[in-house]
Amino acid sequence: MPIAVLSSKGQMTIPKEIRKALDLKPEQKVAIVLEDDHAVIKPLKGDILDIGGTVKVPSADHPSDFRRIREEVKKHIGKKAARK
Repeated sequence: MPIAVLSSKGQMTIPKEIRKALDLKPEQKVAIVLEDDHAVIKPLKGDILDIGGTVKVPSADHPSDFRRIREEVKKHIGKKAARK
């Protein structure tokens, strides 16, 4: 079983065999999904354009709450990554 060590800043290096198995490339983003008492690393494929139209935005005559929209997008991306 590969082991990673956390730095004092909470950072870790994903072991080479795991990166290879997941086909992870430098600078690629991954989602870390909490499942009960453990975390699962899932590669993020695609980009922000892949979720176009999936978040409901208030009509033009109402001001948009950017923080709320951003949180909805984060949740959707997390759920989408967890399904892969």
